[in-house]
Amino acid sequence: MNLYPFKFQPILKERLWGGTKLKDLLNKPSSSDITGESWELSAVKGDVSIIENGPLAGTSLQEAINHHPQALLGKSVTNRFGTEFPILIKFIDAKQDLSIQLHPNDELAKERHNSFGKTEMWYIMQADPGAELIVGFKQDMTKENYEKHLNEGKLTDILNYEKVKEGDTFFINTGKVHAIGAGILLAEIQQTSDITYRVYDFNRKDKEGNLRELHTELAIDAIDYSYKDDFKINYTKEGNGINNMVKCPYFNTNYLNLSKDFSQELSERDSFTIFVCVHGSGSISTENGEVTIQKGETVLIPACCAQIDISTNGLELLEVYV
Repeated sequence: MNLYPFKFQPILKERLWGGTKLKDLLNKPSSSDITGESWELSAVKGDVSIIENGPLAGTSLQEAINHHPQALLGKSVTNRFGTEFPILIKFIDAKQDLSIQLHPNDELAKERHNSFGKTEMWYIMQADPGAELIVGFKQDMTKENYEKHLNEGKLTDILNYEKVKEGDTFFINTGKVHAIGAGILLAEIQQTSDITYRVYDFNRKDKEGNLRELHTELAIDAIDYSYKDDFKINYTKEGNGINNMVKCPYFNTNYLNLSKDFSQELSERDSFTIFVCVHGSGSISTENGEVTIQKGETVLIPACCAQIDISTNGLELLEVYV
């Protein structure tokens, strides 16, 4: 079968801290007032995306990969990851602050959870006035100093707060303490992993009245205690061209701001390509088919597609590949 551009059914997740922006601003099919996440493209066990268009509609992403590993993923990707899809794409709506957390690196995650670690990036799609994120520490920390602040309930005193606006982009490497603040809608691109160590949750209770589990001990060895001002990404926004945002071992992300039709050769890439639409609308076609895309939608272009043609009058995309 000739593989074509895929769209997927969103996997919606209710969260204690979620809101209604995924429904109101991104047209997600939710009836809940606490939808916190829309998993757009996932091969996490138990949460595998289902194709919603074309001849393979109703097939899971994992089944499609198992039947067409190299055509879908690319040879270089299957050499590294086998038939595991290495990227997870989400939209997140934080009506309230998320817990303060971090993710282990590949070595720790493999040893403890037989999982990948979780390097991720955020693109701010909308932010209420005054909204902010927590990223890293204000200064170099030691394990002892961190534990002292944690035990005294003063962890927030040593954390770095960043005010945000639409278009701001952050790279969160493993070990970096972070939290999405109230009033932020963002797109998250990450390694395929659901391993999170929660270290502080503002003493919130779930709907059963229980405090949420913390991972205080697991986190101690996973935290990067050094102060690094390396998280805010400065990227160019040149129109009708490719603007690189992130290059890391796990994914490359580019920003495309298109006001007219655009074509791109993909045959040298030897990887699938993901387009996440953060603004506007248009259509993407390959030699094997065409899909529409609009704000809040995600499209997967299989590695076997040699070229894409995008037609639009105005479209902003995050382009992700391995």
